[in-house]
Amino acid sequence: MPVARPRGRPPYDDVLTPAEWRIAHAVKHGMTNRAIAERRGISIDAVKFHVTNIITKLGVKNRKELRQWFRAPRASALNRRGVEMNMPLTLGRVGQISRTVKDINQAREWYGNVLGFSHLYTFGDLAFFDCGGTRLMLTQQHGASPESVLYWRVDDIVAAHEQLKKRGVEFVNAPHMIHKHTDGTEEWMAFFKDPEGRLLAIMSQVNAISGAGPASG
Repeated sequence: MPVARPRGRPPYDDVLTPAEWRIAHAVKHGMTNRAIAERRGISIDAVKFHVTNIITKLGVKNRKELRQWFRAPRASALNRRGVEMNMPLTLGRVGQISRTVKDINQAREWYGNVLGFSHLYTFGDLAFFDCGGTRLMLTQQHGASPESVLYWRVDDIVAAHEQLKKRGVEFVNAPHMIHKHTDGTEEWMAFFKDPEGRLLAIMSQVNAISGAGPASG
């Protein structure tokens, strides 16, 4: 006689489920419930439900504490690579510059076909271009445009985050994954403030196979 399988989803061997990790990273990135719902294609109530579960599971008090909480998903390439806390911190070349635009489709056409920059990929209201090795991120946003944000490449974003915190750098959020490419390569970022309160960031790409990131060059 066949054994009946237990109902419901099988237990997940991590502190959060894959869906909860995606929403946790979005919260850490500063996205609102509405923005997360639109990006994930789910209801705002579903997002609120997930956020409540995440906060309960992690033992943090609120979204503010969640943004500072760090741990890589068990299945993440970043989790597999290990961390070298004693490595000297080196901020590499500027890896990305962000700009806001009013119409992402018009901007994508202009930057790609008029200026001739190589279009890398588009994700929702974000478009990315390669500008001679530096990535340009365009974000559709209405209203006042904030200053451009400079993103420095680092080999190990976890170690860089810890070392900069020890130097008194004020981080807005802990390292979090903002995108996973089709080949499994992960994009990780963490934002911090300069002495005048303007945003800066460190970024790292982590290879899915080896867990290694590209040279910060």
